[in-house]
Amino acid sequence: MSLKLNQVTGGYARVPVIKDVSFEINPSEVVGLIGLNGAGKSTAIKHILGILKPISGEITLNEQTMAQDTKQFKKQIAIMPETPVLYSELTLKEHLEMTIFSYDLDYDKAFERAEKLLEILRLDNKLDWLPVNFSKGMKQKVMIVTAFMTDASLFIIDEPFTGLDPLAVEDLLNLIAEKKAEGKMVLLTTHILSTARDAIDRFVVLNDGRVVSNGTLDDIKSQYQLTDGRLEDLYSQLAKRG
Repeated sequence: MSLKLNQVTGGYARVPVIKDVSFEINPSEVVGLIGLNGAGKSTAIKHILGILKPISGEITLNEQTMAQDTKQFKKQIAIMPETPVLYSELTLKEHLEMTIFSYDLDYDKAFERAEKLLEILRLDNKLDWLPVNFSKGMKQKVMIVTAFMTDASLFIIDEPFTGLDPLAVEDLLNLIAEKKAEGKMVLLTTHILSTARDAIDRFVVLNDGRVVSNGTLDDIKSQYQLTDGRLEDLYSQLAKRG
């Protein structure tokens, strides 16, 4: 049971953005997909989600490809996108119900999970609110709830920390730890490495569309000679090598 990318090359209009990308995520593992802007992180995620089709290579999730059963493949993935996707005419409660129906979840059990998440994130009195009433941070919290209320085996969390207050960041990191303890897989992208470093088991570093590093925090520090412990210095190293 795992997510595997095997020599995936892909991009837009058959122009490669990611090139021969290979990595995997195993159960109970949080993998950080990191790199400079334009390195190919978003493109890799779009291929995992099936928004883009690889030019070559293969993506499998729990030994299944998108082509074998598109609906079942996508039901195994929950996404917290960088930019919240909310429908202006739907209340918070209706967004939760849409998630339940999209994933074919048991209504009562799923809504109970959602209510616990709403309480944790301090949104439990906002069920009848429309998106126009939400701040940016609140919209991100809605995305957290709609992702973590599912039974997905893979959680993709894309640049989640911008806009969240410190308490919400702590809540999200705790939820990620809970999913890890449940045996779930988490793929996390972020530029704010100081916040996420303790939550991440292994880093996959992209540069110019290729995997240039794949290892633990200590492995990355050693490879890029980050002797002062500042993981953010990795970006300047990537820029020089790029």
